[in-house]
Amino acid sequence: MNSQDLKTPKKDIGKLLYTDLLPVSNDGYDVTEKFLLHVVQILLDFLKKSNDRSTKVLDFHQPQQLREFLDMEIPDDPQPLDQLLVDCRDSLKYQVKTAHPHYFNQLSCGLDMISLAGEWLTAAANTNMFTYEIAPVFILMEQVTLKKMREIIGFPKGDSILGPGGAISNLYAMLVARHKMFPNYKQQGLKTLPQLVMFTSEQSHYSIKGAGMVSGLGTDNVIEVPCDERGKMIPAELEKRVREAKAKGQRPFFVNCTAGTTVLGAFDPIHPLADICEKYDMWLHVDAAWGGGCLLSQKYKSRLAGIERSQSVIWNPHKLMGSLLQCSTVHFKEDGLLISCNMLCADYLFQQDKHYDVTYDTGDKVIQCGRHNDIFKLWLMWQSKGMKGYEKHIDHLFDMAHYMVKKIKERGDRFYMVLEEPECVNVSFWYVPPSLRKLPHNREREIKLGQITATLKGRMMDAGTLMIGYQPLGNTPNFFRAIISNPGVKKEDINFMLDELERLGHNL
Repeated sequence: MNSQDLKTPKKDIGKLLYTDLLPVSNDGYDVTEKFLLHVVQILLDFLKKSNDRSTKVLDFHQPQQLREFLDMEIPDDPQPLDQLLVDCRDSLKYQVKTAHPHYFNQLSCGLDMISLAGEWLTAAANTNMFTYEIAPVFILMEQVTLKKMREIIGFPKGDSILGPGGAISNLYAMLVARHKMFPNYKQQGLKTLPQLVMFTSEQSHYSIKGAGMVSGLGTDNVIEVPCDERGKMIPAELEKRVREAKAKGQRPFFVNCTAGTTVLGAFDPIHPLADICEKYDMWLHVDAAWGGGCLLSQKYKSRLAGIERSQSVIWNPHKLMGSLLQCSTVHFKEDGLLISCNMLCADYLFQQDKHYDVTYDTGDKVIQCGRHNDIFKLWLMWQSKGMKGYEKHIDHLFDMAHYMVKKIKERGDRFYMVLEEPECVNVSFWYVPPSLRKLPHNREREIKLGQITATLKGRMMDAGTLMIGYQPLGNTPNFFRAIISNPGVKKEDINFMLDELERLGHNL
């Protein structure tokens, strides 16, 4: 197949149906090839537009309007292949271009082409990850890659697994910690436990409270610890709350330390938290879903100093590392705990008399049974960059974040930083319209800026030229949080962002 074949499929597929494709039709290879070449061309067109700075990030419509444009009802009769191609094209037409250099909205931005290739091949293989017998290559890739990640963390042995997102990975860590301390819980349930309590910073990810809810502890027993002005958990406040819990007859057992908070990008101080955990016999978990990529940079890995003292770590390559969604890992210092906690020995999957080493079967390590192949896109992408390439990747993201902070400060009273010197690539700020620039910065002005932030985000969405997330934090009203995690972002994109905010908000 040459490039011309890819750009122009050999002929139109007309009114052919799915029954003309493999595997329904035994001689359907030619039709299948033509149909998929059309699909690939739609994908390539979308990728081209996603990386074209002259195009919009999105073509926004209200939900009811979009329902009118797109017929999403399930029909009684099969639709022809050419209609399916129209559906594919229209679906992407109204989709947000998360790979666009002007998309700064989420922690996962950009689109790595090698990772994309891995995801395409993964979909074609369409295999589950619970046993070696059906996913031999991918199981071995997972072992090798996760071992490398543990070595980077500082766990010389241990165990790991890829899970469906950081929230579930945090849940796995909490469940394993409870199992380690109270192994009888697995068979006998909550009645065997004292009143357990766990601790996390007030700026941590909401999934920690979710773990308390799902596991039966209850959200009241997930105790939030105050943070300092930079968003870091205060160790003295943690110890104070641990002592209070013990005085009530409760059992403190788990501390979540966030390495890169979702909003401000703050890194909790691991060493003093580890000291407290050792003192009171608590499990230290590090949620490095966002900040874990810093471990790949000699310049920024000190953000996670002490991570090797934890008992478990989560790290999401679909964030700073740029892998396609989803790609989330959880790592344990001690081997054997993951499978001991979750093993149920389903004999129709995990037979012990197979003709290969069954320790390579991973399905009994997790509570979900079916597990998507998230490893190939990560492994292939890491192959393309190597350790040296990834260091450049991480350093570039920080360079762009530092450039943005510098440019905001150069614009004087037109912007106001929420956090003067961010630790990660989250840049938090307000746009200040001319009407508020001469006012002193106090609570009253912050409330007005928070209202303006929401209005400006609406204008941004309607224009479709830019996407930046906003949120409140504690008593602080709405502010913008620009995320620099797309390695394709350049200085010109930062300049465009600030110029566009001024253009859209000048008359607010």
